[in-house]
Amino acid sequence: MSAAVPVSSRLPVFPWDKLAPYKATAVAHPDGLVDLSVGTPVDPVPELIQRALIAAADSPGYPTVWGTEALRDALTGWVERRLGAAPGVTHENVLPVVGSKELVAWLPTQLGLGAGDKVAYPRLAYPTYEVGARLCGAEPVVYDDPTELDPEGLKLLWLNSPSNPTGRVLPKDELTRIVAWAREHGVLVFSDECYLELGWEAEPVSVLHADVCGGTYEGVVAVHSLSKRSNLAGYRAAFVAGDAAVLGELLQIRKHGGMMTPAPVQAATVAALGDDTHVAEQRERYARRRTALRAALEAHGFRIEHSEASLYLWATRDEPCWETVARLAELGILVAPGDFYGPAGDRFVRVALTASDERVDAAVKRLS
Repeated sequence: MSAAVPVSSRLPVFPWDKLAPYKATAVAHPDGLVDLSVGTPVDPVPELIQRALIAAADSPGYPTVWGTEALRDALTGWVERRLGAAPGVTHENVLPVVGSKELVAWLPTQLGLGAGDKVAYPRLAYPTYEVGARLCGAEPVVYDDPTELDPEGLKLLWLNSPSNPTGRVLPKDELTRIVAWAREHGVLVFSDECYLELGWEAEPVSVLHADVCGGTYEGVVAVHSLSKRSNLAGYRAAFVAGDAAVLGELLQIRKHGGMMTPAPVQAATVAALGDDTHVAEQRERYARRRTALRAALEAHGFRIEHSEASLYLWATRDEPCWETVARLAELGILVAPGDFYGPAGDRFVRVALTASDERVDAAVKRLS
């Protein structure tokens, strides 16, 4: 009997492990590490969200995969209010998930995709889109313009606006054109919109906006996360919204799979989506850090491309990205090499805004 081939053999090397020696160099800086690599929130969880979590701490029973009625009300209300969706979003149009990374990684499997199917995503992209395709044995395909893809065998099309890593925002007319093309060819669209609240020089638009999808969610689903907007990366609070038939199928599968958002997190999500003040306050923090880091990087010889939204600056010195990583590590600053997001990023680095004001000030001083 032959041994089973490990599933992990289908996957690329976990990229962040490659940064370890550069992190060691940066940590050795006399003034300590400024970590601008992973985009993990560092600011406090807003108090009203903490209070909601604590109030729901006595939750001895199992939560439901679909979430409480209060959670579904919060999700549908937010989708209409914030995304510009047509009125009448129902509970069948929303589904909580256990963090958006879990959803991205396992979606192709849960859709029943496999050998012979294609999953497409941007040429520069969050690595988990590719991972999801490889986990189920589908073929990962990259694109510059998805409407130029061969639709034969294409079952899932990932959009990402604002983009991680580049911060690029897809304009409303471009989204509308892509959705129309996908519907014409029977391609399911999932739009990763986790940075939608963080537009700086452009106003991100959801695929669920009535002008984009025509008021019908057939064939389109938006993915949203509270990790960035509400500093809830540790809570694993996210959701999807859109096509009721697709979400109904996912709900049935996820019930069997036990993919339940914990009850206290569901309560915290309700509180988070019902309050816009903390979102505006967090945006202001990131805006200040972005302005300071951008000026310092440009003064240091960097060129910033795109970056009109999201939590990152997409920066280049027109040299191989690992040379830039090494150069900045000597200054005690750790950034992500652009080739983590595809070969097209091999002369860029991604600089996260997720460091404290004190650490950002330290980076600015070192770059001057």
